[in-house]
Amino acid sequence: MSDPFHHDDPLGDDSAAMPAPTHPAVRAAGYLQGLNGAQREAVEALDGPVLVLAGAGTGKTRVLTTRLAHLLATRKATPWQVLTVTFTNKAAREMRERVDRLLGAPTEGWWLGTFHALAARILRAHAELVGLKSSFTILDSDDQLRLVKQLVAAEGIDDKRTPARAILGAIERWKDRGLTPAKLKAEDAGDMAGGRLVALYRAYQERLKTLNACDFGDLLLHNLTIFQEHPEILADYHRRFRYILVDEYQDTNVAQYLWLRLLAQGHRNICCVGDDDQSIYGWRGAEVGNILRFEHDFPGALVIRLEQNYRSTGHILGAASGVIAHNRGRLGKTLWTEAESGDKVQVRAVWDAEEEARWVGDEIEALNRRGTELSQIAILVRAGFQTREFEERFITLGLPYRVVGGPRFYERQEIRDALAYLRLIVVPEDDLAFERIVNVPKRGIGPATLQLVNQHARSRGIAASEAAWDLTQTDEIKGKTRATLRALLDDFFRWRALAQSMPHPELARLVLDESGYTAMWQADKTPEAPGRLENLKELISALEEFESLPGFLEHVSLVMENAERSQGEMVTVMTLHGAKGLEFDYVFLPGWEEGLFPSQRSMDDTGIAGLEEERRLAYVGLTRARRRAYVLHAANRRVHGSWTSAIPSRFVEELPSDHVEAEAAPGLFGGGAGSYGGGFGGMRDSFQADWQRAARRAPQRAPVIEGTAFEVGARSRPAQPFGRGARVFHQKFGYGTVVAVDHDKLEVDFDQAGSKKVMDSFVVPAEQAG
Repeated sequence: MSDPFHHDDPLGDDSAAMPAPTHPAVRAAGYLQGLNGAQREAVEALDGPVLVLAGAGTGKTRVLTTRLAHLLATRKATPWQVLTVTFTNKAAREMRERVDRLLGAPTEGWWLGTFHALAARILRAHAELVGLKSSFTILDSDDQLRLVKQLVAAEGIDDKRTPARAILGAIERWKDRGLTPAKLKAEDAGDMAGGRLVALYRAYQERLKTLNACDFGDLLLHNLTIFQEHPEILADYHRRFRYILVDEYQDTNVAQYLWLRLLAQGHRNICCVGDDDQSIYGWRGAEVGNILRFEHDFPGALVIRLEQNYRSTGHILGAASGVIAHNRGRLGKTLWTEAESGDKVQVRAVWDAEEEARWVGDEIEALNRRGTELSQIAILVRAGFQTREFEERFITLGLPYRVVGGPRFYERQEIRDALAYLRLIVVPEDDLAFERIVNVPKRGIGPATLQLVNQHARSRGIAASEAAWDLTQTDEIKGKTRATLRALLDDFFRWRALAQSMPHPELARLVLDESGYTAMWQADKTPEAPGRLENLKELISALEEFESLPGFLEHVSLVMENAERSQGEMVTVMTLHGAKGLEFDYVFLPGWEEGLFPSQRSMDDTGIAGLEEERRLAYVGLTRARRRAYVLHAANRRVHGSWTSAIPSRFVEELPSDHVEAEAAPGLFGGGAGSYGGGFGGMRDSFQADWQRAARRAPQRAPVIEGTAFEVGARSRPAQPFGRGARVFHQKFGYGTVVAVDHDKLEVDFDQAGSKKVMDSFVVPAEQAG
């Protein structure tokens, strides 16, 4: 059996008896100076189990690095006797660099890294105990999926009914929970894969061993197996690791939790640093319960709360604390600061997403004129599709921006695919679009077929789609593939014909449905798939703002060209999940509406636990701001292509009025600062009445339909009152039929938006809409 410690542990098994020398540079630096009382306690409490509840902006990283340096300076341990676990390689690298600066010289022999990196290091030393060689390879996600597809095909399972990606997702979830095939029963999988999912999991693991490979989930899973089945190995690691330090403990999954518990059974000198109020990754396996039961797992544990915030103003902290206090599943702490109270959190009600983006853009320009750097401004959205309105507005203003954690809206895979379909309808000669979607979703039209098509196109000097049509009339392409290609081209002929009469947003929906593209993402079980479907719906919404499909495609081309020119200082646009750990002077938080934030999907999937995680996400968003936070919610939002009246998020109601300044856009709820301030109780209950009053007051910035001569806002009373059965057009809801009349109020059954009550001054006869 090889030694996992090799040159990093030069002292061998007796190293525990040889304390590390005190670093004079550390003693001289006075590294404990400048720490507040709670921080210093967290650094100096070296022995026994310790839980450090580190609130947002309370100096967690400083505590972690100083604690590591303190272990060495006090001769408590050598570097190779301390196991330090992080969640990212970047965090591990930064921690190592900071400790080196404190020590005044590089320190060798650290066991410092991510869960997976450290588990891989241990596994390579004991690989033969789980049927592997030390030279095992770690498969990436593509290789994993390819392997599952092979097994699915061998078992004769219908890949359309149970996609390989869904099977792999289930296996990964089991591994995150520390469950091997031996710990599962067939019924644990339900009806998935015809009840054969556990058998597939077992076959997958056996195939990995044959290949001398493992996936990322196996790294910890095999560690658990080794520790549980070979207590002498675990005892050796107990002797080696005198201290364990864990960062971001609230984000651990079950397998990580079990791994840490086993390793901590030796000296019990485990220090976990985290914040239960910032546990926002439940969708990828994180268990907030791990940090909540720390005192139960380690009786007699010392709990230290870091509550003094060095980032945000008093009003921002007061608002964030007021929201998170509504969560029941928390250990509890209250952030405070010695800094000034600063500006109150501004809550602004706007008419719709377009008005939201317009107002934010104007406010950012005003901040920039007053000297604020664009890099100190961030827009944090709950869902990826929300970025489109802001991107469109910023391009119009010439305001540089960057989307962090993902591509810009029109650069996303699903949007590029959908645009390729639409481009090919408008321009049949677009060979790049043809090549992009000819086999998306998969139709069995592979590289060999595409090569034949391109050869014929070049020889004849014609477009690829025309060449493909020619080849469907001959025998150069195999029968099944030829029929599939012919069917696709027939679809395009039909779609082009429909484009002459069908509204282009409706045509786009039809194309995405009939091509199987929407169904492809509906069948995809990865965490990203729901977001991709939302983005496709947002694309349809964008189409509705343009008079024609060619006009929209030209607009997209201009957007992409302008985006590529953006350089220098830029506004940051990103999701709330991606913003954790970051901070900005000014933070805009749009879309605080029920169903969007908190996410209805999260609440439907996991109930109260989902709602509480959404509330933690609101807390994270607010505490990213140093100087001012803005919360926005819209009265109307387009959902699935239809306009709906939006209700302010319950999180808006939970904001303490002492820390908030509320304002509505002109014409909305009466407008003006404090128009629904002084406490948010009951605001959602009265919102519908406010919305109707707002309609009568003629909002100033109603959406404009491109290509029409309609004025913005309400009209005067029509000369001839509308009667039942009249066909009308509304700027926001489109065409509809009047079903009831009550003086100046109409109930209209809109073709796309459903039944709505509107003022007659907001509609015109349908025949005048052209």
